[in-house]
Amino acid sequence: MRIATFNLENLDDGPDAAAPFADRVRLLRPQLDRFDADVLCLQEVNAQKIDPAKAAPRRFRALGALLAGTPYAGFARAATTLRDGRGPLDVQNLVILSRLPIRAFRQYWHDLVPPPAWAPGTAPAAPVAWDRPILHAELALADGRALHVLDLHLRAPLAAFIAGEKSGPFTWKTTASWAAGFYLATMKRAGQALEARLAVDRLLDADPDALVVVCGDMNADVNEMPLRLLRAETEDTANGALAARVLVPLERAVAESRRFSVLHAGRRLMLDHVLASRALMGAFRGVEIHNEALEDEVVGYALAGGSPETYHAPVVVTFDLPVQP
Repeated sequence: MRIATFNLENLDDGPDAAAPFADRVRLLRPQLDRFDADVLCLQEVNAQKIDPAKAAPRRFRALGALLAGTPYAGFARAATTLRDGRGPLDVQNLVILSRLPIRAFRQYWHDLVPPPAWAPGTAPAAPVAWDRPILHAELALADGRALHVLDLHLRAPLAAFIAGEKSGPFTWKTTASWAAGFYLATMKRAGQALEARLAVDRLLDADPDALVVVCGDMNADVNEMPLRLLRAETEDTANGALAARVLVPLERAVAESRRFSVLHAGRRLMLDHVLASRALMGAFRGVEIHNEALEDEVVGYALAGGSPETYHAPVVVTFDLPVQP
């Protein structure tokens, strides 16, 4: 079985899309073909209005066009939705595509972690909500066992908006306001990671040998706080009895010189991850990071603002698990 995670970076076919959709398809489809994936976890999938004159739910028109003519078009699908369940979010949805049957799926959006209250300065305290939910799908393996797949997109480490504290889209009025915005973003990112960790712990409470894989754009290196929350290493818990609950970052099986999924101002960063439960590690066979054609996102945005590229490299892992009966 091959499982891939890929940030499509605001996949859209509308007039406001950063690059012509046909150009994006021309670049993205060969990457999808290369995965040869049985399970595909996608991030940043926008949904489109089918009839702008009506208040009907949005649909994944751009995703459908991208997948047309590929095996993924016939895969089972799970996707994030608005809080009221009326169709997908307008931007940055999570989507799981699976060759295996999807027994059930759900999303977590403050279901396990309530929004913390915080106030900048003397303003009244207000709830701090995560920007996006977490998507969880239970897949049916051919031998009857379940494979739990969590798809994540954690908030980027960029200062969050604070009303009245910016003089331009990227310009803050004071260092204090920038620091408060960065603190707010950190709270959201860590909170999302905590909710994902609690979801994994629920699965392991129900079955200590549960097969769990957590995929996505974590916007964090393996040693930063969000990944430490997800991994729950014994060096952090100081409790060897919890070792079976550790999630293992599978990119460790790649040589350090190739271990990066983003280029940022010349720096090689590993921000996209696949983590596996200890029970699943017995079936782990290999990992690939498709970063050969990766371009520097800072240079790309500066010189080619409408580039059809995605500045995240896909990560593909292989497990010895039964897909077909």
